[in-house]
Amino acid sequence: MASVTEIREQSRQGKAPGSLGAAAPPCGRPLPVPGLEDRIHRISGVERENHDLRGALYEAAQVQRKLCGPRYFRTASYEFASEIFPVRHLSGDFIAVLEVEDDLVFAIGDIAGKGLAAGMWFTHVVGILRRALSSHGDPASALTAADRDLSLSGLDAPLTTVFLARLSPASGELTYSNAGHPPALLVRAGGEVEPLMAGGPVLGVLAGAPFVNGRTRLAPKDTLVAYSDGIAEWRDESETEFGSERLASAVRSFSALHSGAMLFSILAALETFGGSRHREDDIALAVLRRLDSSGMGPEDGPPRNGTERYGA
Repeated sequence: MASVTEIREQSRQGKAPGSLGAAAPPCGRPLPVPGLEDRIHRISGVERENHDLRGALYEAAQVQRKLCGPRYFRTASYEFASEIFPVRHLSGDFIAVLEVEDDLVFAIGDIAGKGLAAGMWFTHVVGILRRALSSHGDPASALTAADRDLSLSGLDAPLTTVFLARLSPASGELTYSNAGHPPALLVRAGGEVEPLMAGGPVLGVLAGAPFVNGRTRLAPKDTLVAYSDGIAEWRDESETEFGSERLASAVRSFSALHSGAMLFSILAALETFGGSRHREDDIALAVLRRLDSSGMGPEDGPPRNGTERYGA
């Protein structure tokens, strides 16, 4: 279909829209085109609606990103960096960082589907997790309650995977439970990588499904890396997946960096691996690092603000 500008130009030259250049009548007056103004009006309306829709989707994506975990925060003992990248406007992947009784609660999840529908479920799922955490202190109990609420809501909620962890900042003690999500990777200061796998099934499959807690400890210079399956399943031109082994290798290679540099180094490794192939899924990536006992990060200066709260 010709654009509004082309139709108007053809009208001024005495051509019917879509013609190959019919000459104007001998008198020099423009050839009348039945319904031209109506067509122009309809096309202009479609263009305005398309522009407004794009603007609304952009604003919705910005709101979703603000509601997700912060891109960066730092305290005297910890630093955190995260990013989400939707493949279609809004993301079905999410990251949430909460403070519960002076503990840091961290969740990364993946709502089945892509685009607007998956993105609209985001606030509902995170709201259920917040309520469950306020009533059930440990991650496994909270996931059991959230799973029951989703399954019995009658809303036909999509399947959701979640890695949920609660950290005691003073001791570094970490309690976690994994609801069908790719296991987070705990990178020790010496380079060892430990997958955190304890948990249970995907949320929304079976009301009241059992979940178990896993427990570990973040020592100074240890790093927790959590991610969505869009990262491990990133493909190159030959259809080869990036995979969990390449990810673990990248995590180990970049473990000496501070959280923000480590996050973007992993993303750069993904881009290099994928080459010219377009991404096919939403991705989410988060890095939580415990600083050394002096409060200094690797290749970094003193803490920017030792009194920053989570989510700042």
